[in-house]
Amino acid sequence: MTTTAHSVVGDVRSAVDALLEDFLTHQEQRAATPQVSLFIEWLRGCLAGGKRLRPALCYSGWRAAGGTGAPADVIHLAASLELFHAFALVHDDVMDDSDTRRGRQTLHRQIATRYPTHPASEQFGRHTAILLGDLILGWSYELVHGAELDPARASRVWLLLNAMRTETLSGQYLDLLSTGVLDDDMEGALTVATYKTAKYTVERPLQLGSILAGAGQEMLDTWTAYGIPVGEAFQLRDDLLGVFADPADTGKSAIDDLRDGKHTVLLALAWKRADADQRSRLRALIGNPDLDETHAAEIRHIFTVTGSRATVEEMIVHRYNAALAALQAAQLPAEDDAVLRELATRATQRGH
Repeated sequence: MTTTAHSVVGDVRSAVDALLEDFLTHQEQRAATPQVSLFIEWLRGCLAGGKRLRPALCYSGWRAAGGTGAPADVIHLAASLELFHAFALVHDDVMDDSDTRRGRQTLHRQIATRYPTHPASEQFGRHTAILLGDLILGWSYELVHGAELDPARASRVWLLLNAMRTETLSGQYLDLLSTGVLDDDMEGALTVATYKTAKYTVERPLQLGSILAGAGQEMLDTWTAYGIPVGEAFQLRDDLLGVFADPADTGKSAIDDLRDGKHTVLLALAWKRADADQRSRLRALIGNPDLDETHAAEIRHIFTVTGSRATVEEMIVHRYNAALAALQAAQLPAEDDAVLRELATRATQRGH
């Protein structure tokens, strides 16, 4: 594989997508029930359009740690991370009751639409999506088994995968717990960003890939120093896009987070800085399921005039710079350093 950031993402995407297609075809051929074909049809839709950031980072961690030769094992691990991501998105969309993802209906909405005569089609769609998410999670682990790792490295990989799963679910729980809460708890909002997004998006993929190349604790610590700020900046950017971006560009609603009352850093800052009148409007509008575009624009105005939007942009830049400083301190080979710098840029400045 070549080693510019563009080529890494492209090559890894091609290799991961080919492996996932082979894996799904195999699952369909050996299926114990006829429903599996339908599940795979839905899963292929979930996988379409993804950026494959986590697989690219997994491969980059392997290469930076000295991985050489045919990367079959790391591609298995990278593909498993893409399935884990799909599982997380399916369940997240159910919990958020989201309508769109990547410019198309979310899975639970697709299922409900497919069965309009079902006596409880919306509930059926949600419940079926939960089942499919569970299946996807199981298949992500099956892909790891397919790598046929030696016992020592397999043990390290499974410990880290188990940690990643627990962190992600804990972050999702904290996100649910804080949704609808209006306060200035920035630390709590950042904790959600760290556990729900940063670790499984950046830190853990890098660490998992480097473990396959035999990396020690020093390199794992480097990925923490780089990955947590990049991952937090990734989520901060997502929070801004979820409110200010054009849905035609993001493929997601620019109102859902406001309707749900997502307790983001952006909202915590605005609440802290808002005057009495602005707080009154935020209290009336945030979390209102009937919020329309006119009132969403009012919220965006408050986020802007309080300086909250600008501060989140500054926080993204600060974390981006911290990640680059971690790379500089690590003194990685020049090609690997360049790839990781560009991946940090892609993760933190998308849609900007």
